[in-house]
Amino acid sequence: MELSPRSPCQELALADGSARYWTDAFTTAEADRLFIGLRECIAWRQEEIVIFGERKRVPRLVAWHGDAGAAYTYSGVPHEPEPWNEALGEIRARVEALSGHAFNAVLLNLYRGGADGMGWHADDEPELGRNPVVASVSLGATRRFRMRHRRRKELTVDLELVHGSLLTMEGATQHHWVHAVPKTARPVGERINLTFRRIVAPGR
Repeated sequence: MELSPRSPCQELALADGSARYWTDAFTTAEADRLFIGLRECIAWRQEEIVIFGERKRVPRLVAWHGDAGAAYTYSGVPHEPEPWNEALGEIRARVEALSGHAFNAVLLNLYRGGADGMGWHADDEPELGRNPVVASVSLGATRRFRMRHRRRKELTVDLELVHGSLLTMEGATQHHWVHAVPKTARPVGERINLTFRRIVAPGR
């Protein structure tokens, strides 16, 4: 597959970590087509997690796809992968070509509006290995992505993740930084986020 001709990479200056951002990893036409395809063909579901003994619905819809055996547990919820489909395979090929990393699974999040979001966390589960690479593709509405250093709280990064963009977090980033997609009261459309990972020790 040919890469988008508009794929410059921006290196983000992170203390104790490494991140890269491509605003045009996919052309607008590609991103439009992939958003529509994933919105219609993915079996989206709303999960529940237990927080301080109280069961709550996750404020977004999710799906987990990947190679056979790429099981993953996050927020205490185990996930067995659904198989790759054509659209996910196409996106993975582009992500691997741009980032130079290989991935065997992807977590999909569907943000239905500003009331859906993601709280502060790090992708540091044991299944991902010591220094995991996480590659995040954004399709649909632009949403703010926030990063904050775990110890040096004054160190923050805010990005507006646009339609067709790719962000990678690499090296020791997950050890030293947390990230979030905050909820917003402003009108905002649907967004699909795909975070590609490599499962090295499946969790069950």
